[in-house]
Amino acid sequence: MPGMEVLELAKAAFALFAIVDPVGIIPLFLLATQGYTLAQSRSAARFAALTVLGVLTAFTFLGEPLLLFLGIRLAAFSVAGGLLLLLLALSMVQAHVSPQRQTEDEAVEAEEKDAVGVVPLGVPLLAGPGAITHMIVAAGATRGEVLHQVALLIPVALVAFTVWLAFRAAPAIARRLGKTGIHVVTRLMGLIIAAISIEMIAGGLGKLFPGLLA
Repeated sequence: MPGMEVLELAKAAFALFAIVDPVGIIPLFLLATQGYTLAQSRSAARFAALTVLGVLTAFTFLGEPLLLFLGIRLAAFSVAGGLLLLLLALSMVQAHVSPQRQTEDEAVEAEEKDAVGVVPLGVPLLAGPGAITHMIVAAGATRGEVLHQVALLIPVALVAFTVWLAFRAAPAIARRLGKTGIHVVTRLMGLIIAAISIEMIAGGLGKLFPGLLA
């Protein structure tokens, strides 16, 4: 694989990691699995990782055809997705859980669900609108080249693996970093996502209005 493609995959993986932010979700994972046995906690971590892998893989291949079916241009979706990511980034910079990820009602319902690894941890906290948008735009940038789309599964698999590792080690990470450390990581990821969102908005506007950003 050419060096440029490897670099693009590395950038996609890092951006996706920042958006999914498994470290920032650790406090919610610990809250959702409070009172669980070690086996149940590890099962929830596994289901969360598999949910992230399945959902993001599905949208990598089906996202753009769905947009075409709905008559939505990828550039317009890129602008809308960039705005959504910007809202997510602003919440993360303030170390808050964005309403785009989880509403108050969903937070209450989470305590009543057994499969917390799937809902709400897998969807919408990890594989939420921001991550889904990122994968659809990244897949659209491949211009229908199947091999390049398949290559995008590498970042997806890596991020799903980091979710599994982070949740498996959640108690130790929480003890080491503490709330302050986790908030610092979340704020840094928020800054990165803010920059990514601006790039998405600028790129989308440039395609919708040629010459606007020249």
